[in-house]
Amino acid sequence: MPDTPAVQSFVILGVTGSGRPFRPSDWADRLCGVMSGFRPTGSVADARLSYSPYVMPGFHDGIRCVTVDARLHGIEPMAYDFLRRFAADNDLKVVV
Repeated sequence: MPDTPAVQSFVILGVTGSGRPFRPSDWADRLCGVMSGFRPTGSVADARLSYSPYVMPGFHDGIRCVTVDARLHGIEPMAYDFLRRFAADNDLKVVV
């Protein structure tokens, strides 16, 4: 049985293992938009699009990224696993 990675916060960088920028350039915003519905229990999103506090776009050392909070796993393990697989499937660098 393969080892399952520990549940921890991580950052998906917008650069591939070979050092190429990941495209499209708005990938982080798109990914976070898909994850925007995963929120703490009892929180209410307003009418405007707002990102989940557990999956946020940003920059890490000048590289576009998505920061994933480990607490997402407690709300929806499949969403957390989707983000891990997204990074692996697209050969994106991940910082723990």
